Amino acid sequence: MTPSTINSQLQKAQAFKVLHERAGIFVIPNPWDAGSARMLQLLGFEALATTSAGLAFSLGKPDGDGSVTREETLANAQTIISATNLPVSADLENGYGDDPGKCAETILLAADAGLVGGSIEDATGNAEDPNYPFELSVERIKAAVKAARSLPFPFTLTARAENLIHGRPDLKDTIRRMEAFAEAGADVLYAPGLKTKEEIEAVVKSVAPKPVNVVLGLNSVSLSVDELAALGVKRISLGSALARSAYGSFFRASQEIHQKGTFTFAKDTMPYAEINKLFR
Repeated sequence: MTPSTINSQLQKAQAFKVLHERAGIFVIPNPWDAGSARMLQLLGFEALATTSAGLAFSLGKPDGDGSVTREETLANAQTIISATNLPVSADLENGYGDDPGKCAETILLAADAGLVGGSIEDATGNAEDPNYPFELSVERIKAAVKAARSLPFPFTLTARAENLIHGRPDLKDTIRRMEAFAEAGADVLYAPGLKTKEEIEAVVKSVAPKPVNVVLGLNSVSLSVDELAALGVKRISLGSALARSAYGSFFRASQEIHQKGTFTFAKDTMPYAEINKLFR
């Protein structure tokens, strides 16, 4: 990296850290390419996070089974970083390896790619055994934290407890893992799959004062930003929701053309001139 690039990354990292420390809540939406990232910046969002599912779908691959490589993830992150001047955090899945050393390596490579944050999850990618054992999960986060702390800027590490979305609806285990991840030094805690105010509040209280990320658009939860703020949530992400919204519209439009031979979808599309103007 050039000195100017390093300075820019340091400034973005500091800005991202401040978002987690200041009063109030913020939304970190998830673009999947340069165009979606530019749109989100123009709308006024203060930081972005990549989406493993959005990337996988854009590559014609499934999400969650290791189909997307670490190299593809970091290349996608660099595309998003180059498209905006916002801090970018990445969905680094399970660190692209079972061993804690792989998690550490992935954090260092993420930083080298220009990222200022990233998440490591305790999901294995194996449907028959979807979550790492507790002790190994904690060791993996410890290794990631150690790598993050070795960097010359504050890399914001998010630790994810994934059992709720992998057929293991055990909130006590989720909280136990998140407490251990917080103790291991993770900066942000995140458990996708929380469904009620009571579950969210329990998680927030269990790891306080560490900030908690809640994902919306994953299930039927329809809480507002203000409602989540009242529960003590610091950060809201959208996972693949925006990508699925875009792909869903594309699919339904194509389905209408193929099955009905009509083109009524076009009346709801964003005008060409409006999109073109955004990118000038």
